[in-house]
Amino acid sequence: MIRVLIIDPQFEDDPDIEREVAGEGVTFDIVRPGAGEVPPEPLRRADAVINCRSRHRLPAHLVAEMRRARVVVQAGVGFNHIDIDACARRGIPVCNTPDYGTLEVADHTLGLLLALTRGTTAYHLRLLRRDDAWSTSELPMPSVRRMLGKVFGIVGLGRIGHAVAARARAFGMEVAFHDPYLPAGIEHAFGYRRAVTLDELLGRSDVVSLHCPLTPETDRLIDDRAISAMKTEAILINTSRGGTVDLDAIERGLRSGRLLAAALDVLPVEPLDRSHPLIAAWSGQEPWLEGRLVLTPHAAFYTPESLADMRRLSMLAVVGYLRGGHLRSCVNQDELRAHGYSPGGAADAAGREAGRGVPRNDSSDGPHGVPGAAARAGTRRSG
Repeated sequence: MIRVLIIDPQFEDDPDIEREVAGEGVTFDIVRPGAGEVPPEPLRRADAVINCRSRHRLPAHLVAEMRRARVVVQAGVGFNHIDIDACARRGIPVCNTPDYGTLEVADHTLGLLLALTRGTTAYHLRLLRRDDAWSTSELPMPSVRRMLGKVFGIVGLGRIGHAVAARARAFGMEVAFHDPYLPAGIEHAFGYRRAVTLDELLGRSDVVSLHCPLTPETDRLIDDRAISAMKTEAILINTSRGGTVDLDAIERGLRSGRLLAAALDVLPVEPLDRSHPLIAAWSGQEPWLEGRLVLTPHAAFYTPESLADMRRLSMLAVVGYLRGGHLRSCVNQDELRAHGYSPGGAADAAGREAGRGVPRNDSSDGPHGVPGAAARAGTRRSG
């Protein structure tokens, strides 16, 4: 019997999707820690762990409680809240689910841009408060502008970045991107303009959209220096990870006028901290910020369909590895190798039965490997 621990799932009671994917011989433990730490006891019993929300961290001391666990799966894209090296020391692969919600995040990104460039949110709020808002003289907004011919700059051209690029191009925008981990010349296949450096992209783009993971190199990637490198009156959109922007720098950029507008679906601290000067000004509807800041509650990924995909793909990652030895989107492959393990492939069966990986064999990487730490660093795409 395989025992799967699901931490804080995004369903109310029955793991119906997970059970259908798993089939016979699987039992489920469900814990909902709330704001607290994941309790150690269910971790000790689990053969596999599915973590559903980034607010629940799995640091080294909790990984040490995983006495039976053979795989950890993050039901989502980001994994910086999991100590992947601590997992690797115990021979535990960590997988994520980067291929759910691609369409939703791409649509949301363009929706945020339209909210600014067409003023829909600001016009809506004006009409709620003022009858005189129904007047041509009241239509000018700082960020309202024609999109045709503007440069849409993408940081991280992965699954989501590609989907966003296609949508931006459909609006007649010129697409540029910065992604140091794509091979030379790939821009010719895409038909997009490539920026060799981040500063080059920032200086070229009318809109900058972030689609990179949160790593040590992308932590506060958009700070005061980056904003100073942007075109005057540029728009910033973030639907990736909240920590990729310095919120203090965004506040200073907007207040000074150096940054025209911003749309943020993710924040460095979630739920939002209303004491932060920028959030306080937005919440108080201060006039200087009208039409220049749109916030949504980490909702870009969400539709009922995408949530079902996330649950299904997470469970597929568990059973695919435990029953078939096939790793799906392993994010700590390099760390596993560094600690003497080489996960993936049918040859791993004996090691899985023993609750560990297989001793390192650098010459026999299976077909289910993914780029390792070097390719995950920097501004590598998140989707």
